[in-house]
Formats: sequence, structure tokens, C-alpha cells
Amino acid sequence: MQKDSVPYGSDISAGTYACADCGREYSGPSQTSMPPCPDFTEASHPLKGWKVLTGQGDAPQDPYPADSNK
Repeated sequence: MQKDSVPYGSDISAGTYACADCGREYSGPSQTSMPPCPDFTEASHPLKGWKVLTGQGDAPQDPYPADSNK
């Protein structure tokens, strides 16, 4: 099942994402740690995540941010 949003630090597949707080779009390749929004501040970004627009989002077998019990 594809998630509709992913928190900062999640491993992600290639795709397009929109900041859950401000809507800024980010497109990029697969990564092991999704960066925070470039416009991030604690006050303006309480959700601290990205909405999945295209791609698979966070890998279900590798939950946020990393499970040390693998």
C-alpha cells in the first residue's frame, strides 16, 4: 500500500513530493533520507513531512526513519 505522505528522514523512491505545510514541490531520485523542506522552520512547519504526488513514497518494508531491528 502506498502512503500518501512521508515524514522528513524517510527513505523514498524517486518521485515528486509537496511539503505538507507550505506546498513547495520537490522532485528527485530515490534517497535513503528525505530532506526537510528548504523553507522549514519549527513555527511554520509543524507537520514535518511531504505529500506524495508521484512515485511510491516511503518503502513499507523500511519504515521511518530506520528500524535498527532489521
